[in-house]
Amino acid sequence: MPNQTSQPSKSVVRVGDAAELLGISVDTLRRWTAAGRLGVRRSAGGQRLVALADIRRLQGQRRRQRERPVVAQSARNRFPGIVMRVEKDRVAAVVEVQAGPHRLVSLMTAEAATELALRPGTAVVCVVKATNVVVEISQRSRRST
Repeated sequence: MPNQTSQPSKSVVRVGDAAELLGISVDTLRRWTAAGRLGVRRSAGGQRLVALADIRRLQGQRRRQRERPVVAQSARNRFPGIVMRVEKDRVAAVVEVQAGPHRLVSLMTAEAATELALRPGTAVVCVVKATNVVVEISQRSRRST
């Protein structure tokens, strides 16, 4: 049987890597550990290891704490509507919204669609902000003028 050394599993990372993933210092990570906010275990070789699941949990908590309600924004083209269709693959999502008489289609990351919990029937507001609006006419319209 091969010698099983203390090779850490891919589901854990060393403390320095964990701090980097969280965007904090190693000292802050140590304080979080002492406060019970984050669990750390030791490898057979004595290295401190942090579970990736705990890192993801803390990243989610920190993301939610940073989110603030929108009180004002510069985009004026806002269309309240209802999600009619969501098609996702591994990378992208196509979201179709019926906003009054208008059908709006948004292409976004699949991750964003999942985080927003978009599904048919969800009430949303589509915000459209563009630097260019192109207006075209057909050849038939051009001849009649």
